[in-house]
Amino acid sequence: MRWPRYPAILFLFVIVPVAAGLVWWLTRPPVTGPLKLTQAAFADLPGWKSSDMRGALAAFRRSCGVLLSKPLSARVGSYAGTVADWRGPCRDALATGSLAEDARQFFEQDFTPYAVSAGEVRDGLFTGYYEPQLRGSRSRHGSYQTPVYGLPLDLVTVDLGAFRNNLSGEHIAGRVMGHKLIPFDTRAEIEAKGLKTARVLFYADDPVAVFFLHIQGSGRVVYDDGTAARVAYAGTNGRPYTAIGRTLIAQGELERGKVSLQTIRAWLKSHPGDARAIMESDASFVFFKEAPLGDPALGSPGAEEVPLTPSASVAVDSKIHPLGVPVFVAATTPDGKPLNLLAVAQDVGGAIRGAVRADIFFGFGNRAETLAGEMKQSGRMYVLIPKSVKGL
Repeated sequence: MRWPRYPAILFLFVIVPVAAGLVWWLTRPPVTGPLKLTQAAFADLPGWKSSDMRGALAAFRRSCGVLLSKPLSARVGSYAGTVADWRGPCRDALATGSLAEDARQFFEQDFTPYAVSAGEVRDGLFTGYYEPQLRGSRSRHGSYQTPVYGLPLDLVTVDLGAFRNNLSGEHIAGRVMGHKLIPFDTRAEIEAKGLKTARVLFYADDPVAVFFLHIQGSGRVVYDDGTAARVAYAGTNGRPYTAIGRTLIAQGELERGKVSLQTIRAWLKSHPGDARAIMESDASFVFFKEAPLGDPALGSPGAEEVPLTPSASVAVDSKIHPLGVPVFVAATTPDGKPLNLLAVAQDVGGAIRGAVRADIFFGFGNRAETLAGEMKQSGRMYVLIPKSVKGL
């Protein structure tokens, strides 16, 4: 007996495509999209109960000084309510005790955690930065040949959010020529010609160290007379940041899985004839200001203009997340150990873009440099919002 052809045709043209579509739907990668906040419980945050939040509490108190200097009706980013919503938590933070359990109870009492995702994508990238130390001199002599510049007199920085609400958090920089704002000089142009409109703060003895100072955004300098100072971020030439690790990968000089601060620096040191061209592939250039060393346990002020707290301050994309908001990171260290920490968004960075993205400030010293240099881990991110903020 011969079977009818129709079941076979039905299987081939209907069932197979439907089954294939179902498999694709179940196995497709998550779709990246705009910021999405999903209410969570503190019990959902990995390692929450075992995390020491005293550093985050101290960092939050510093942010409160900035937050509460604004009008109570001022918005705190796109999702964190108004300054009035933060007045209660800031008051309670000042009254909180000094024990680790006191800090944990404060955050649980005053805040609600929200899981951060970019559309359907929950996992993000977490990197690190630190405060490097340079050797410098007030005068140019001997090995001290690389200038560290202050802010140029003709540099103009524009906050585009002041002109268009949808451009909040966006900045450009340049110089005025006639009636037009034109791009400022690139790194290569500044290295070749110098800057007549900027004061040289000091001369460093290592151009690679100065380049990494630009990447980290701030640091410390020990002068040849034995004195020391902070070198804090003052501005940028407005050119886009290009990670030179990508340049070295594209040229076949480094393997993708082996790129770190340490391997990049080792390459630059071992290729002195090519190092300048590689560094100049990053057109971005940073200008600095000198400040007293102050509390050596803290970092230089970040974008929020408060000193950064090691392992309790993070840089975020300020177009998405407001500065001052507590951020919980659930990731791992470069050696695979759990890294679950509460920090406060107090800084920004040229490479920090996206909803689930943060750069952790690890502080000063060899251990901080090692962690920051190797940190490039995936993980999840939560933000803590005052309980008085409704409708998220």
